Amino acid sequence: MEYKIAAQFFKALSHPTRLMIINELLDKKICVNDIEEILELRQSNISQHLSLLRLLNVVDFKKDGNKKCYFINNKGLIRDLLKIVKKIEEGEESKNAVDR
Repeated sequence: MEYKIAAQFFKALSHPTRLMIINELLDKKICVNDIEEILELRQSNISQHLSLLRLLNVVDFKKDGNKKCYFINNKGLIRDLLKIVKKIEEGEESKNAVDR
């Protein structure tokens, strides 16, 4: 296993905005302006995050006229990773409930 590549991959997933983008792309191809509207973020911010995700081969795009519409390259892997994130979240919520 190439640990540097794996570390870069996980680093790419470590930002909340990138996780939100990935979550939106799970079931469909979405253009940047639609992501902007859904997440209520600026296009320049979204484009920076998408560039990093594309560099690490998490997402790719197809041109639709003058728009770039993004999709996830390996949906199975991303779904599995998001399940892990959800379990971590649920564990934190349970822990916080016990601490109260």
